Amino acid sequence: MHIDTRWGTPNAAELRRQAAELAALTPDVILAGGASPTGALLEVTRTVPIVFTLGNDPVGSGFVDSLARPGGNATGFMSYEFSIAGKWLELLKEIAPSVTRVAALRDTSQAFAMSMFAAMQAVAPSLGVEVIPVNLRNAAEIEQSVESFARSPHGGLIPASSAAAVRHRDLIITLAARHKLPAVYWDRFFVAAGGLMCYGPDLVDQFRQAAGYVDRILKGEKPADLPVQASTEYRLVINLKTAKALGLTVPETLLARADEVIE
Repeated sequence: MHIDTRWGTPNAAELRRQAAELAALTPDVILAGGASPTGALLEVTRTVPIVFTLGNDPVGSGFVDSLARPGGNATGFMSYEFSIAGKWLELLKEIAPSVTRVAALRDTSQAFAMSMFAAMQAVAPSLGVEVIPVNLRNAAEIEQSVESFARSPHGGLIPASSAAAVRHRDLIITLAARHKLPAVYWDRFFVAAGGLMCYGPDLVDQFRQAAGYVDRILKGEKPADLPVQASTEYRLVINLKTAKALGLTVPETLLARADEVIE
């Protein structure tokens, strides 16, 4: 087996160039990590089989016709449905009951992030919380917007899942600590780096599952016939050191549900 690799980049033009290079090699299958590489690959080939991971909204993005029957040359694994954003808001309110204002960091170029923001807005009234959008265009904008938001009390922070949030993760975690903003993230690496709490699937496991789809395609099956699968197991991770720094007492009921507690 021969494997050619290209590493993704935030630069859209560079990503399209890399996608074109891989497609020109006419491989038996391409593994795409994330929505941006998948979209770039589907722009240059509708024949080479593609297995994607970390998909957010594969139907809405036009990657597949339906989750059950993808229909084209791509299939794979989606991280979660956008309704998970409502759960993040519930968890934030549970660990920090005094929060009444939440800054939702989002990449407006990603339709999925906008849907997640809408999911937060739908849950917010029942929790007595106001959700305020903050764009993720660049570091300067994030810092200015969060600092402005933090001038009023009882604030919290939730970044919607996106490559931009990953790219600026250190800044986001630093701002949350600086301004004493309780925050909920979607992946453990935020919490390991000092974030308060996360709730989400094991994203690394999606690549293990994707290996199975790659194997099946190499043995003759078609992406059109392999259903898109969603994560079924979710993990709750809490950083007690960060909670203490924020002056929060984590409820015992929340600690009991945690899959991992970082002390």
